[in-house]
Amino acid sequence: MAKTDLSGIFPPLPASFDGEENLYPEKIRSNIQSLARYELSGILVLGSNGEQVMLSEAEKREAVAAAREAMPPGKLLLAGTGGQSTRETIRLTRDAASAGADAVLVICPSYYRGQMTEQALVKHYHAVAETSPVPVVVYNMPANTGIDMTAQAIIQMAGHPNIIGMKESGGNVVKMGEVLNATAGDFQVLAGGAGFLLPALATGAVGGILALANIAPALCLEIYKSFLAGDIEHARSLQHAAIALNTAVTSRWGVPALKAAMDHLGLYGGPVRRPLLPVSEEVRKDIVEMVNDKRVIAFKNI
Repeated sequence: MAKTDLSGIFPPLPASFDGEENLYPEKIRSNIQSLARYELSGILVLGSNGEQVMLSEAEKREAVAAAREAMPPGKLLLAGTGGQSTRETIRLTRDAASAGADAVLVICPSYYRGQMTEQALVKHYHAVAETSPVPVVVYNMPANTGIDMTAQAIIQMAGHPNIIGMKESGGNVVKMGEVLNATAGDFQVLAGGAGFLLPALATGAVGGILALANIAPALCLEIYKSFLAGDIEHARSLQHAAIALNTAVTSRWGVPALKAAMDHLGLYGGPVRRPLLPVSEEVRKDIVEMVNDKRVIAFKNI
């Protein structure tokens, strides 16, 4: 069986909630339909930007099913399925596959992080991969988990035939290079942030799962395409243009800022689920100013 190709750009779609904080599947579908205008390789639901940890298991299944209904032919639907136990992660993974996910993105357990040794994590991921009906992508997100998985652990995980790649959100391009060198091109690495997309591509990454791709898909795609075409100067210029807005909707103000930017651009951002809070009016104005920066090829400008 041909291995699932993760090349390209994937937006990690935020979860859509109505004013009562109930899941809003209609808006998940409409956002995907709007983003389908771009040459994206697919969509991720239930990632960190998708407020996965805020949703019940029933809501997670509903979100994946809604996304599946809206996905264009030939595009990949990825779903986040990480849980705090191996049993839970296996169950979430099977549920996502049953609801229509083409592959799953699995963040590591972190509550007992003192016991999350390389051995424990490798065994966890291998157990999930062994039972998963779809390919597994390892998700390294140290800012949220407090665990920065080592290159050695990821290389061991990559030895399982159903583990096809990793999303590296720590921005460690040295680690990406170590993993790619040890796996001899048989393992796919995705940048987990637009702020380091070009360096990741230069190291051998095949693309990225990028929060910025929800609001500036054309910009992210142009960095990717310029790199593939060998136009490094143009790619570098665009990479520089992406940094401020990407930082605003990730490490600086996070999911509430991303949703505010989506609302400004005519997509559906909507409310966050508490205890997250919406951005202040002052921050919203800053976000609008950054989105309107003429260097940023934002959603509404294409």
